[in-house]
Amino acid sequence: MKVYVCKNYEKMSAFAANYLAAQVIIKPNSVLGLATGSTPIGMYKELVAKYQNEGISFKNVTTFNLDEYIDLPKENENSYYTFMHENLFDKVDIKEENINIPDGSVENFEVYSKEFENKIQKCGGIDLQVLGIGNNAHIGFNEPGDTFSNSTSVVELTESTILANSRFFESEDEVPKKAISMGIGSIMRAKKIILLASGKGKAEAIHKTVNGEVKPGVPASILQFHRDVVLVIDEDAASLLEESSYERV
Repeated sequence: MKVYVCKNYEKMSAFAANYLAAQVIIKPNSVLGLATGSTPIGMYKELVAKYQNEGISFKNVTTFNLDEYIDLPKENENSYYTFMHENLFDKVDIKEENINIPDGSVENFEVYSKEFENKIQKCGGIDLQVLGIGNNAHIGFNEPGDTFSNSTSVVELTESTILANSRFFESEDEVPKKAISMGIGSIMRAKKIILLASGKGKAEAIHKTVNGEVKPGVPASILQFHRDVVLVIDEDAASLLEESSYERV
């Protein structure tokens, strides 16, 4: 696990965008795993700028998003379908047929989840997976629990996650209580992983991820066992780490 610490959110976003852009340049038909939430917005903005000003193309890229709310129409302003289109997909040259976002409206989630996993494998697996991290160290919507989930499935959101996501809704009551999410196993099967974190609110989760015991109660701690994972965080998120454990960039 490599940890890179940037001075602030803007520099973190630029570093992460360069990392993803390098992946696409090296392999134009890369399969990217993408994340939502407030943290990657800056990175997506930087990627759009690279498309507009530097000629980075996404026309041969395939994407798989980590998760989506259940029973929230994709046209809803808070759906991850809308988020991805507004922040990235509608602003670059990616093909609509290459975009894969979990569908929170299907009737049979067990069958759909298997199909989603199979499609990832048919595409050759995820070359680079982008992650955020929750205050409780969840990745995707894999909440702290007794076991590490293996594959895409329906998950119950914890009160802390619902509260954290309520800032995007008019009230906490409007936040969906369930989501469909790639599992921990799905994430760990990616060839490379980049995790982004910003702010002091993420400092404890980052500390446990980097230095803590690997256990399902801290979902992101499993990343200690991945062969190629990079954490790109700002100074606030790194505030509980020993300076010897990271590199400043």
